[in-house]
Amino acid sequence: MDDGALRIPHSSHWGAFSVAREGERIVVVPHPDDPDPSPLLRNIAAAARHRARIARPMIRRGWLERGPGPDGRRGADELVAVGWDEALDRVAAEVERVYRDHGAEAVFGGSYGWASAGRFHHAQSQVHRFLNTLGGYVRSVNSYSAGAAAVILPRVLGALVEHGRRNFLWPHLATHTDLVVAFGGMAIKNSSVGGGGTSRHVARGAMAEARRHGTEFVLVGPLRDDLPAEAQAQWQPIIPGTDVALMLGIAHTLVAAGLHDRPFLDRWCAGYPVFEDYLTGRSDGQAKDAAWAAAICGVPADAIAALARRMAGRRTLVVVSQSLQRAEHGEQPVWMGLTLAAMLGQVGLEGGGFVYGLGSLANIGKPMLDVPTPTMPQGQNPIRAFIPVARIADMLLRPGEPFDYDGRRLAYPDIRLVYWAGGNPFHHHQDLARLRRAFARPDTLIVHESVWTATARHADIVLPTTVTLEREDIGAAAFDPNMVAMHRVLEPYAEARDDYAIFAGLAQRLGVGERFTEGRTPEQWLRVLYETTRKAIAARDGSAPDFDTFWRLGELALPVAADDLGPLADFRRDPEGAPLPTATGRIEIYSETIAGFGYPDCPGHPTWMPPTDGHGSAVHGRFPLQLVANQPATRLHSQLDFGACSADSKIRGREPVRIHPADAAARGIADGDVVRLHNERGACLAGAVLSTDVRQGVVQLATGAWYDPEVPGEANPLCVHGNPNVLTRDVGTSRLAQGCTGQLTCVEVERFAGNLPPIRAFDPPDAAAGQAACAASSAG
Repeated sequence: MDDGALRIPHSSHWGAFSVAREGERIVVVPHPDDPDPSPLLRNIAAAARHRARIARPMIRRGWLERGPGPDGRRGADELVAVGWDEALDRVAAEVERVYRDHGAEAVFGGSYGWASAGRFHHAQSQVHRFLNTLGGYVRSVNSYSAGAAAVILPRVLGALVEHGRRNFLWPHLATHTDLVVAFGGMAIKNSSVGGGGTSRHVARGAMAEARRHGTEFVLVGPLRDDLPAEAQAQWQPIIPGTDVALMLGIAHTLVAAGLHDRPFLDRWCAGYPVFEDYLTGRSDGQAKDAAWAAAICGVPADAIAALARRMAGRRTLVVVSQSLQRAEHGEQPVWMGLTLAAMLGQVGLEGGGFVYGLGSLANIGKPMLDVPTPTMPQGQNPIRAFIPVARIADMLLRPGEPFDYDGRRLAYPDIRLVYWAGGNPFHHHQDLARLRRAFARPDTLIVHESVWTATARHADIVLPTTVTLEREDIGAAAFDPNMVAMHRVLEPYAEARDDYAIFAGLAQRLGVGERFTEGRTPEQWLRVLYETTRKAIAARDGSAPDFDTFWRLGELALPVAADDLGPLADFRRDPEGAPLPTATGRIEIYSETIAGFGYPDCPGHPTWMPPTDGHGSAVHGRFPLQLVANQPATRLHSQLDFGACSADSKIRGREPVRIHPADAAARGIADGDVVRLHNERGACLAGAVLSTDVRQGVVQLATGAWYDPEVPGEANPLCVHGNPNVLTRDVGTSRLAQGCTGQLTCVEVERFAGNLPPIRAFDPPDAAAGQAACAASSAG
């Protein structure tokens, strides 16, 4: 590449970058200030012109011929190409019909997904703004990543970000922390990604620097590489899903040895005596000591006791990963991790205490900005109905039925129209056979998408959208000090349009065009959004560049807030004068509020509850391997699964599954074999990788391989590409949070025999057949 070639600034969730053009070829160059660029940048070059791109609007033949209504042929029916005017006319007419005949509570616009790092062409903001101009929509709350934590933390500590994360900065590891105990780890693959983008990946360097200064790391988890090699961590290969039992064994050791901080528990916490009665067995007859814990979690009792003594009397940071709460009873490890840090008396101290999800996103552990970032206004949604995000299949399959959530008894709405932009539920959601049945129920499913994901293939109407390289935008994140001018690199592919242009066209047809656009072009919106940030910088520092200067420079350094460690530090200094936003104003080790809900799957204090689909369960007896379905190292969720970084990791075109050599030998599996993973919900193929970095009895298959059923339309088809969500369970963490439980399940694995089925995940529907069908439809 010519070093003097013009480089075009841009950004992504996995890092800021620039692009050099060499004719039709693009070369992605990491941001020069990024000390540890994400390998995911290698996926970008394939994004714009891959065969998986959607070239023109398409409508499902059954919907064209029979009109709206439930239809089990979604995902298997023929798709028909139409022109943009016809597509927009049909979408507008259907949207108008549903709002007129059924009301806004019949429209689901949750549209969960990461989409672009740009703050204007942010798909969720665009679709929510559009639906709000029409009268609102049923929304989703929380996330698949943190569904349980987002509900339990406000009840027992405070806001997820303000109280659960903001009390720690990466430099504190080297300057203050003696010991990090990472339950679930701090995997570099996760910290390479940050919503809205990141200009500096610092996690690996911070851990390496801390280790050089003497900080020690303990990794508690079934995967050795959930901490980087630079941390030189001691690995405790725990049985998946048993972290709460281990934490209780540590806590019991602290109490038995008198190593817990009783003054801190008395003044800064509420309800500890009730919890101690449970911990010691006074309330139920079972002491939760190290021997009890060892029998459950697989960590020897002497190792548990030694870790407890090691954690006491020194600056210890307890980290609970997001992965632990993506499982049955997922509220419990978060609550128990906080309780353990409170028993050590270190909550609110620099480099000590409790952090939720450290290492799970690129910008956790960085100082927050002192100015707002550009944000597209979405308007007001007058509809109060909502669902926890991971309960979408329940909502579609069980309209009108009651469900519990955070102390409330609610009912699922009767959804007729699902409008999705910027996400892929066939990646995020569990039990994909059940999700297919759920997606067959609404009258109409409309999807904006740039590529032929399984969600696009299940749409009644799919509208082709641009990718980030084909748009102008502003990249910014609340905890990254660099705002990026995202210049357009390429012209839109085929007939693809921006979400904004699509919604503007629909809004015009529906009589709300001016309300949606406010008379602005995308460039005018960028100037308006930038101005909010510019004014805040000017008010703080006295000057800030105008938009044209920012756009020409390509980026702008944003001021960061003072290193004040947030409200937990204030609470520690003065618990009465700076109380927490909990019912008691203190850390709630026992919560009378939660106890009052009467949920058997989420009692009033941290509790060990055996899983119904995990080690020691009846299901485990039939399917003896525990599957860890974690985040991938080669892509963000399912985005750009066809990119170079993701494609290079495949084995014979299929997602790799790691298995311990002893488990592989017992099944006659060799490294590189294609294997079949299966349980009572489904089956998928994957490529075997033998590894001692995986605990024996565990297999690891990352999420994100595009769902590729061998026979589309079958009730329970084999996924030939390796999507683990054909295996995972679609149940809530508990009645409190109803979060996602997709991290763990039980499976069996066998060597695949016979002819391998072809992989068609990235092949578009037959365009010639679609054109012929379109002509026949027009002739009729």
